[in-house]
Amino acid sequence: MDKIAAYLKRIGFTGKPKRNFDTLHALQRNHLQTVPYENLDIVRGVPISLKIEDIYEKVVTRGRGGYCFELNALFAWLLRSLGFKVTDYMARFLKDEPEIPMRRHRVMLVSIGDEDYLCDVGVGLAVPRKPLPLTHGKVSRQSGEKYILEKDDFLGNILYDWKNDAWSRIYAFTLEPQIEQDFTAVSFYCEKHPDSIFRKQDMVHIFTDTGRKSVAGGEVRLFGEIGVEVHKPASESEYHGLLRLHFGIDL
Repeated sequence: MDKIAAYLKRIGFTGKPKRNFDTLHALQRNHLQTVPYENLDIVRGVPISLKIEDIYEKVVTRGRGGYCFELNALFAWLLRSLGFKVTDYMARFLKDEPEIPMRRHRVMLVSIGDEDYLCDVGVGLAVPRKPLPLTHGKVSRQSGEKYILEKDDFLGNILYDWKNDAWSRIYAFTLEPQIEQDFTAVSFYCEKHPDSIFRKQDMVHIFTDTGRKSVAGGEVRLFGEIGVEVHKPASESEYHGLLRLHFGIDL
């Protein structure tokens, strides 16, 4: 099995991929529901590599996940391999930030014809499962959630979601294309700096058909149509079992 076929199998994509919106949508949705966002290596001091062959081995061969600099890099590689036009950007993550933070999130735009779509498979919270057209002021309703892109003179393109009867900022990016070397120093900061949120606690997240599953504050939380089911593991072995059961992660 070649590398592309193995990747498509890893994310449960069947059929023949085409360079159109339906394929892009299916790839993004499947990725979010099969490859977990996770920082477990960072917390445990396991070095992060941004080389595509290393990310591929981690995600596809070993069945692990990663964070934005890993997952969006690998997904962009897959899309380019399938013939899509992809441009990479750096974003500022604004959720729950009282001030404007540094750029520390990787995103991408995928061009199909004359339309550009925001695609992201590397966020550990609710984000669009469907590629979002780079159109300002248009509400996108997806899986019971609402998103919108707005324009800001300084921040550029701001992605919002609808929470508690108000629009809440998720992240913002300007249209300055990045190359792979541009992500190295920022990822190193996220991995090594003592102030980095990625070093504080385990963060794991994956989407399901009816909601999502998350690890936060030492709890495993299962969000579904009827509410939230919370598991508080009593031991490390129990915690590892929950990671295997709900996220497919074997530490």
